[in-house]
Amino acid sequence: MATSTQPRTPNRWQVGRLVERRVETATAQTLVLEVPDWPGHLPGQHVDLRLTAPDGYQAARSYSIAGPAVDGPGGPRIEVTVQRVHDGEVSPYLIDVFSAGDPVEVRGPLGGWFIWRSEETAPVQLVAGGSGIVPLMAMIRARRAVGSKAPFRLIYSVRTPADVIYADELRRRVRDDFGLDVAYVYTREAPDGWRGEPHRIGLADVNTHGWPPDLEPLTYVCGPTAFVETVADLLVGLGHPSRRVKTERFGPTG
Repeated sequence: MATSTQPRTPNRWQVGRLVERRVETATAQTLVLEVPDWPGHLPGQHVDLRLTAPDGYQAARSYSIAGPAVDGPGGPRIEVTVQRVHDGEVSPYLIDVFSAGDPVEVRGPLGGWFIWRSEETAPVQLVAGGSGIVPLMAMIRARRAVGSKAPFRLIYSVRTPADVIYADELRRRVRDDFGLDVAYVYTREAPDGWRGEPHRIGLADVNTHGWPPDLEPLTYVCGPTAFVETVADLLVGLGHPSRRVKTERFGPTG
């Protein structure tokens, strides 16, 4: 789930339906929604999903869009990746109850700040914490879809190897997408053969695996608030202009 500090552009609610789901980790799933009147979106934008109970009670949450829209037999399809939130109100329903063909109200696309445009040629560095990978993966997927040659570097911080969302796809993209590099930081348990001990992301990680400031990269950081603030401070401390460091944070509600 992603939120932005930027004001949202008003959009009308429309009905989408679940057509497919993919298990990403033990706690995260990707939902493919068919939204017939979808207007299109840019990588990094998000949507609001709203559920209505039989008694009329409504609950809405924001979720980052995970990749470019694709055409389906009933109209455009978009993907959102949902991370289960303990004691959450919406995410457990979307993961455990929401079934193929079920409707959900969709509003979007939302957000005009935390986006990557395909005409950009500057190097891009992406720094993700946990499910903060979702809008950054949308940028990686869009880069491949449009044939961009802009070099990308991703630093992905997770608790354990089992918590890596899109793990198989990231391995394939590192192999097949020329100009994409991915480095991992493990905070609780590292895989066999990984150099170093589990730790929280720090200066050495950003300095080693990111772009140097003299290349003037575009930087996108997404994750929990404390993670985002730490990484943003590290980047600015290394000499990256704050105006080229875009951040998005997600909160505990689910």
